[in-house]
This record gives sequence, C-alpha cells and structure tokens, in this order.
Amino acid sequence: MALVLILQLLTFWPLCHTDITPTVPPASYPKPQLGAQPAAIVTPGVNVTLRCRAPQPAWRFALFKSGEIAPVLYRDVSEELAEFFLEEVTPAQGGSYRCCYRNPGWAPGVWSHPSDALELLVTDTLPRPSLVALPSPVVAPGDNVSLRCAGRMRNMSFVLYRVGEAAPLQYHDSTQPWADFPLPGARAPGTYSCYYHTPAAPYVLSQRSDPLVISSDGSGSSDYTLGNLIRLGLAGLILVSLATLVVLDWRTGSRAPGGV
Repeated sequence: MALVLILQLLTFWPLCHTDITPTVPPASYPKPQLGAQPAAIVTPGVNVTLRCRAPQPAWRFALFKSGEIAPVLYRDVSEELAEFFLEEVTPAQGGSYRCCYRNPGWAPGVWSHPSDALELLVTDTLPRPSLVALPSPVVAPGDNVSLRCAGRMRNMSFVLYRVGEAAPLQYHDSTQPWADFPLPGARAPGTYSCYYHTPAAPYVLSQRSDPLVISSDGSGSSDYTLGNLIRLGLAGLILVSLATLVVLDWRTGSRAPGGV
C-alpha cells in the first residue's frame, strides 16, 4: 500500500507542482480555473467547496495546498468540473490552493499546468483597516476632502462611520483593497472610523479602524482675530497719544507765570 501511494505521489508531482516547469507545450495542456463556494473568505465551521474547472474534458483532478507535497484531495470524474469538499473548515485549512487535471488520452504521468492560486482565508475577523484623509485632515474653507479606508484584500464592501451618529455615513463596494469616501469641506469636520466586510454571506467583518479627526484650518477665524488685534493696537496707540498730550499740557500749565 505504501508503495502504491509513493507511486501516485511521483505521478502527481512532476507536472502539477508549481516549482517544476512542465516539459509539455503550454497550449496543449492549459491550466484549469479554481474557485470557492460560498466564498474564499469564511468564518470557522463553514462548509467550503473548491471547484476546479478544466477547459477540456478531463479524467482526474488533483487539489494541492501550498507547503504540502502530496495532493490534499483528488477526484476521478469524466467531465470538465471537479468539486473538492472541505467540511466545517478551521483556520488551519486556510492557505493557498491550486488544482490540475489529466486526460486519459495523454501520455502516462502527464498533467496540466496548475491553476492560479486561490487564497482561502478562515477567520472570525478581518485585519483592521487604516483610515487617512486626502489631501489632509485639515480642511480649508471651500475645499473638499476624501477619506480612504484601506484594508488588505480586494473585492470588499467598505463602510464609513461618523462618531456620534448610529447609522453608517457611506457605503462603497470596491475591487481594490481600499475605498474613497468624498466629503464636502463644510460638513467634513468631525471624527470618523471605518471597517470592511465580505460582500456576500457568510459575512466576515474587520475590526474598526482607529479614529480619524478632520478639522477646519480656521483661516476665517484667524483673519477675524487679526483684525481685532489691529483695531486694539490702533486704539492703544490713540490712548497713549492722548495720555502724552495730557501730560504735556499739565507740565506746560505748571510752569506758567503766576503758577507759584
């Protein structure tokens, strides 16, 4: 039995492992596509199906996980699609998966090129995003600001909150690992946070970002204060001038004849 298993591994390994370049023409043995249902990001305990679809009829499919030499699973089917079932997944089952296939008409030991890697993430929470203001967290009067919530994965749904308000301020679905939330400058000052989650059930949520404070640069109030300072300075100068005139008049009167 052990000898049979070793022979099977040697059959899978040469052409399906990603570290070895196949010697067959790429066009003759195109790679399959690997997908996950219900999603590639799930919480622990969810049943996940990895679907390997070949571009031509196949006979046997193999599923590989990064870091493991032997196939995780294989399926013998007489069609273009093979399904690999992962029941009640755990975080340990997360990782990078690939699949390959072979056709009964091919030479012995010949397998297709491996599929592109599929990253399966099994977690209760997604990594905390960051929240930054573009171009600056200090907004000048009349200018607008954009808040960027950045996570680590693409194709997520992003949500922006403003502290003191229970309902989300904005939603945004993004194919990039970030989303931009535009805010009008007049209403921008405040404290904000964001998070992101998978776009479809079963939902996996990230933690909230650290709070971000948006403030006004107060240039209008600064001009008002400067004007007041100038007015106070002029008033002070007038008072000093009047006091000087009073003193001079008093000294002149005290020196006049008959003043003794």
